[in-house]
Amino acid sequence: MSINFEALDLRAFVAVVDLEGFHRAAEVLNLSQPALSRRIQRLEAAVGAALLERTTRRVALTTVGREFLPLVRRMLDEFDSSLFAMRELGQQRGGQITLACVPTAAFYFLPSVIARFKEQYPNIRFRILDLSANEGLESVARGEVEFGINLLGGSDPDLSFEPLLEDPFVLACRRDHPLAERASLTWSDLEGQPLVAVSRTSGNRIMLDAALVRAGVHLSWSYEVTHLSTSLGLVEAGLGISVLPRLATPQDEHPIIVTRPIGSPEVSRTIGVVRRRGGRLAPAAERFLAMLLGTWKNAS
Repeated sequence: MSINFEALDLRAFVAVVDLEGFHRAAEVLNLSQPALSRRIQRLEAAVGAALLERTTRRVALTTVGREFLPLVRRMLDEFDSSLFAMRELGQQRGGQITLACVPTAAFYFLPSVIARFKEQYPNIRFRILDLSANEGLESVARGEVEFGINLLGGSDPDLSFEPLLEDPFVLACRRDHPLAERASLTWSDLEGQPLVAVSRTSGNRIMLDAALVRAGVHLSWSYEVTHLSTSLGLVEAGLGISVLPRLATPQDEHPIIVTRPIGSPEVSRTIGVVRRRGGRLAPAAERFLAMLLGTWKNAS
């Protein structure tokens, strides 16, 4: 069975969605409306389902269309990048790498690896989706990105996980807090303290709560926030203390906040590379992934 559609059919579909109608899309693509409609129909026939719902006033995506749209955007991005790459000479050919990354990893260790990679391949472009752990796993599973940097915990059998590093949870508190005087702490030392936690839907919160339940430790949270950076703001204001992954805490000397390790037991999250089993990466992504894995294996 062959799939019969052209790149312009894909561009026509994206144009109708982005411009919210056939009339404006036809003008931009320099096509007649009947020709544009035929391209959409050919694409829908290849997919085997309607992609757009047409009314007299508007055009809306169907359920299949919403699932299909991010894949089309990625296909067109890769197609355009490949054309760009073919125009480049020698070893400095261009291309694009699309990946999903949990925000703390995107902020703290990913930029240094990208900087080294760009020294060798200056024409490679990066599209980085800084997403939550759950959203990142979903983007890899749907094929919206080539791979992801995420937390251990995905249960999808179609995804593989290769560890990069262990990131322990630590205490963050003000320098003038009594706990700051201790070189290390146990979880029982935090009992009775006003704690700042991230949302219960966060991958970090789920992982931490599960580890503490296994250890028989119960902590009472006084504040709940959505982002790790917000919890640091509350700590800095003296409203409480927080338990965060070490990568999410200030990496340089901070004038107000300090961190302290917590043991008995030590709880950590595993950050690693998530990819589709059996999936093939573009050459640029393969090279970058090899550098990424090599960097942290050598560091450990």
